[in-house]
Amino acid sequence: MFHLQQIELLHWDYCERISLPLDAAIVTIAGPNGSGKTTLLDALRTLLGLECSGGRSYKTYARHTGSSSSGWLRAVVDNRPVNRQNSSRPFASSLLYADQVTLACRIERNGGDWQRRYLMDDGDVAVETLVERPEKDTLGVVDWRKRLAAAGLTPAIARVLSLEQGQTDRLCEYNPRELLKLVFDVFGDQEVLDRYELARGHQQQLAREVEQAERDLAHSRVQLAELQQRCTNYRQHQLKLRERERLATEVVPVLQWAEQRTELVKDLRELHRQRLHAAAEDRRRSAQRAALLLLFNTRQATEQHVSALQAQREDARQQQQQARDAEQPVEALVAREKELAALAAVEADVQQLTQRLQILSTEQDALRAQWTRTEDLAAMADRALRELSGQRLPPPPPDVTHFRRTLADAKIAHHVLADVIDVLDDAWRAAAEGLLRASRWVLVLHKADDEAAAFSLAERERYRHYVVANAVTAPAKAPPESLLAVLSFSAAVPAWLLHQLGQIRRVGSTHEGVRVGGEWITQGAYHRDSRGGRSLWIEPGQHQFGAGAVQARRAALEAELRGLQQTLSGIAQQQSAVERQLADAQRAAQGHKAAQELVERQAQFTQARATLPALAEARRSAGSHWQALQDQHTAAVVARTLASSAYTSEQAGLEHSEREAVRQAREWQGRHHEAQGQAQKSREAGARFPAAWILREALAGLCKEFGNAKQAELRAHAVQRELDSATWETDATVEDRHQRMGLAVTEQTAQLGDRRASNEQARVAANNARERYIDVLRATVRRYRKNIQELGELAGVEVNADLPHLENDDTVLAQAGLAVKFSFDGKGAVGLNDGEASGGQQVLKSLILLVGLLKDDEMPGGFVFIDEPFAHLDVRNIQLVGHFLRSTRAQYLLTTPITHNVEVFEPAEITLVTSKKARGERWAPPIAVLQRRGVPQG
Repeated sequence: MFHLQQIELLHWDYCERISLPLDAAIVTIAGPNGSGKTTLLDALRTLLGLECSGGRSYKTYARHTGSSSSGWLRAVVDNRPVNRQNSSRPFASSLLYADQVTLACRIERNGGDWQRRYLMDDGDVAVETLVERPEKDTLGVVDWRKRLAAAGLTPAIARVLSLEQGQTDRLCEYNPRELLKLVFDVFGDQEVLDRYELARGHQQQLAREVEQAERDLAHSRVQLAELQQRCTNYRQHQLKLRERERLATEVVPVLQWAEQRTELVKDLRELHRQRLHAAAEDRRRSAQRAALLLLFNTRQATEQHVSALQAQREDARQQQQQARDAEQPVEALVAREKELAALAAVEADVQQLTQRLQILSTEQDALRAQWTRTEDLAAMADRALRELSGQRLPPPPPDVTHFRRTLADAKIAHHVLADVIDVLDDAWRAAAEGLLRASRWVLVLHKADDEAAAFSLAERERYRHYVVANAVTAPAKAPPESLLAVLSFSAAVPAWLLHQLGQIRRVGSTHEGVRVGGEWITQGAYHRDSRGGRSLWIEPGQHQFGAGAVQARRAALEAELRGLQQTLSGIAQQQSAVERQLADAQRAAQGHKAAQELVERQAQFTQARATLPALAEARRSAGSHWQALQDQHTAAVVARTLASSAYTSEQAGLEHSEREAVRQAREWQGRHHEAQGQAQKSREAGARFPAAWILREALAGLCKEFGNAKQAELRAHAVQRELDSATWETDATVEDRHQRMGLAVTEQTAQLGDRRASNEQARVAANNARERYIDVLRATVRRYRKNIQELGELAGVEVNADLPHLENDDTVLAQAGLAVKFSFDGKGAVGLNDGEASGGQQVLKSLILLVGLLKDDEMPGGFVFIDEPFAHLDVRNIQLVGHFLRSTRAQYLLTTPITHNVEVFEPAEITLVTSKKARGERWAPPIAVLQRRGVPQG
């Protein structure tokens, strides 16, 4: 390894330009703290391509110059052969063969930052000459380190040269494994090491390639699986697309066509059935026309019979009137005789006559009051009868009329149940009227939103009947035996009413009702529910529902009016008799004698009593005949009414049937024409389908698969939703990529087998190289043990090193270490860093280990930077360390602070003395050089 001979600094830190000799075995750099000792060592480190100490860098020192120009570090080193047996020069690999070689480092700004470039040349070349060198001759730090490593500055020694200030004893802190690696890096056979590293690297590379190939194969298999999944997804997507196309082009249209055909056949069959039904209806209408003719004849006969009876009845009435007219004078004479006899009996007694006058006067007043009352009732009945004239329904009570007018003013549409319910069968009118009496004036709102307003008005007007907002339409068909079956509804009614009427059974008698049980009602309006039975009968004059109620009310009012008129006639006769008797009594009181009148008119009265029975009998006979004719006339009128009603009903039914027949014929013609058009379209649509699609077997298969066209449409929608919502593979190239990936996986599998075979071969080669490496390692350890033992003898220290256990295994080699023990003054052996050695002993241990790395019989020399090796050492240890340094053949650059112990300068042949930069000065003072006599100056 080369030695340092001279160092020149130009614009380095605070040094303007200095040149210092280093051509000595031991060079001591002395100066106070902060005077630049470490700065000088960092300059050497930078020149050798090493990192500075203490976290500093060459950029730090370059900036301290305050100059924008470049700085230079230049050293002259020895390039002579290291010994006589080996004539190779250290820098021969760089084609430098002079005895001296110049090493230079140029530091300059480049783009605002500092950079370093290196130059190497034969001889002692000045900076001014180096400045002229072209850029292409310069080297970067990486190439520079390689050049110096070829000259002997190995990376291991470079690490030693980079030791921090005050860490001279750092080597003794290495653990055995680190020390063994360091020793082999310095002494090991580079060629063997390179071959081993190459074989191991090759084997590791192949192993990595195998691992990478396995990972690639696994990744490819994952990709293959992913592509397989994508292929499956793509095929499923294609299946979905084909299914959608089939559903859209074949299944749905064919099933719809088939269902339309089926519906068309049903329509045609229905049209045929309707045509047959129409023919039957024509025949029925023909029979109905014949029956209508019979009913017409019957009605005509009944009208003629009524007319004849009416004439006979009129003759009988006249005969009865004539008999009555003949009887009345005779009856009046008989009554007169009785009145005169009664008056004659009391006229003699004034008191009795007076009493009779009072009785007759009281009776006269009573008959007048009775007349007035009866006349008022007759007037009310007549007025009610006139009010019913032209009315379709009986009028409602005043309170209902008032409330309905209030709702109309509030724009609330409504109706009452009495206006929308009619009784279809008059035989059950009494039952229906009695049951519905409480519900007559239930009011139904047309809009449910009006409920709140209607309730508010009902509360204000105190309307006592229900107001219903929710109503339903009555069903078209009701239970045949229920009371609901004999009622009709022209508007919506409350659901609860329909339910109630539907639950009530119509029975012929109470015995039948008890037998069948449940809720029932008879024609006589006797009703039984869960609470028991009661009569709901109301007079016909109080009927309310439908046109029949008007007729019943009119008939009841007419009968009532006739009865009141007869009562008035009787009252008039009684009044006439009482007034006549009162007049007679009054005349008697005035002196007229009733007995005298009896005597005077005795013959007349006798004749009247004799003829009165015959006349009464004649009147009764005429009355009986009139009554018989009256009954016959009434029966004839009823028969005429029934015949007329039957004729009218039959005629209306025939007219309705004929209108319905015309309508049905018109509808049938329209539907038949439409069916013909649909049949033509169906034939045309079927012609557009392939014949195989509409075969019976194909249609049966589609129906079995999908059920109907609606299910097929739902399936089509489901398929479309799946296509829209799911994630599908649509790249058609995925199958080709899957095939190629399958081939690639097969190829990678084969390549992996080849790489595993190559890896096995490389493993055998690495094993062989490792065996050679182990041999060299054993020789190197023995060599290093010999070096440190010899150095220990020079230092007076017993040094022993245990040879590591080495096997042909990378794990064992990686764990192997060099355990070194030192024995000072016979006090027992201490290890590398066991804490039992003193400070001086630590320095000696590190120096022995360090110099042992530099000691080489074949290639002696080398240099070491040691910062303050004498720190904290006493005089004896300083002398011991100095003696040891002089006894070795290496070059040392030592730093030491200015101290009163001059023993630290005793080993040095050259002493460089540094000084601190004065305040305000740009450059530091020059470095003083102290050289012992007999040492040549560089």
